This record gives sequence, C-alpha cells and structure tokens, in this order.
Amino acid sequence: MEPAQVDAYLARIGAERPTSPSEEALRDLQVAHLTAVPFENLSIHLGEPIELREDALFDKIVSRRRGGFCYELNGTFGALLRALGYRVSLLSARVFDGEQPGPPFDHLVLRVDVDEPWLVDVGYGRFSDHPLRLDHEGDQHDPTGVFSMVRHGEYGDIDVVQDGSLEYRVDPRPYELRDFTPTCWWHQTSPKSHFTRSLACSRRTDDGRVTLSGRTLIETSAAGERTEHDLGSDTDVLAAYETYFGMTLDRVPELVPVEPEESNGSPT
Repeated sequence: MEPAQVDAYLARIGAERPTSPSEEALRDLQVAHLTAVPFENLSIHLGEPIELREDALFDKIVSRRRGGFCYELNGTFGALLRALGYRVSLLSARVFDGEQPGPPFDHLVLRVDVDEPWLVDVGYGRFSDHPLRLDHEGDQHDPTGVFSMVRHGEYGDIDVVQDGSLEYRVDPRPYELRDFTPTCWWHQTSPKSHFTRSLACSRRTDDGRVTLSGRTLIETSAAGERTEHDLGSDTDVLAAYETYFGMTLDRVPELVPVEPEESNGSPT
C-alpha cells in the first residue's frame, strides 16, 4: 500500500497515523474501522463481483466508501496494518453452527504480533471492539462481552468463545488472501450461503449499533435497547444507506433468487 493510499485509508476511518505500531494504536485503529466501515453483503445483491485483490478492495472500501464482509474488511485492514509497520498474518476460521464448526476458510481473521499475538477482526459484525490476546486462555473483558480462547486438538486450533457461546475455530497457520477465493466465491453464489439468503448492512456506533436489514432500520443501544423502523420507499432506503453508512447507491439492493444446487455445493 502506497503512502498516499495509507493516508486516504486513515482519513476514511477518521484515524491518525500512529507514531509506532503499538498495542494502544492497534486498539484505536480497530475501533475507528468498526465505527466507520460497515459490515455488508450488498455487492452480492447488486450484481457486483467480489475480487480478493488488494487494489480492488481498496477501491471499494476507501475510494467508493463502501463496506464488505470478512474477506474484504479484514483483508484490506491487514494491508493497512502492514503498511503501518505491524506484523500481520491472515488466518482461516471455521464459524460454528451450534456445536459444529463450518468449513475451512469460512471466515478470515487477522493475527497481529505486537510483543504478544493479538486476534483482530473487523469483519464479523457484532464482535469484540478491541483486539483479543490469542495466547491467553482466561477471560478477556471487552465492551461487547467476555471472550476466551480455548485450545482445540493437537494442531493448535483455537476456539473463540464470546459470552459462553462458540463463535469460530481459528487455524493458526498463515495463509495468503488468494487462498480464501474459493470459499468467498461459494458465499457469493450458493443458495446454502447465508449471504445469498439475507441482505444486511451494519455498523458500530458510539452508542451501540445501527443495522439496515432489507428495508428495516434497526438501532440498538449499548444497553441493549432496540428500535425498528420500516422504510417503505426506495428513496427512504437509499437515504438511510447514505445517512447511517455514508454510502451512495444508485439503486436499492434486493435479494436475488439463487437456483438450488443439483449436487452438494458446500465447500466442506
């Protein structure tokens, strides 16, 4: 990432350039990213291909001021952190459905080494506000809840637990961004992917979270108070995207019907 791109990215998230790649600066950058850049799957329903190339992701998230899902958000944030002097690895994670983990490469997370290894995730919707210690198995208190890291199996996998619930299982081996391409494609195209069956855009706020789920605007406070407003017209929906997420869209995203697969299209 070129110096001018770093400056543009920092301006996008409203963050100052850190004087050094410190733990405190990493926490501030993560909070700034979560607050500025929404988690969204709109490209799937706007007919926009998702390309896992740093230049394409930078154009979408920084130049066009959009959001994305895990591969896009964590992939691009990892590139920014590297440019700022952090040691960053891309890790594969398997998201739990009940007690069963999903397929490898189902989720992309970051390992950032600053003296100790930290788990950084700006691409999972409502998750931790702050980086989490990967090598600490005790409780870790965050504004969003209590997290813990539980070792699993003989290969060093780590189960990430939030408030007692299994979230995802992290493979400790580093990967390249292109390694996530097949599963990213599956999430864009399969009728079994929850991204093809839902339409959502969500962002952390200073006092909770704001989400646009289809045509329903949901505001949740840090205390858990929730309000919902149904947006009837296309004009209202487009205005909500611009007002709450800073995104200017030329049309309203709509769920696109996906043909059932003739055979098992799961990446498992």
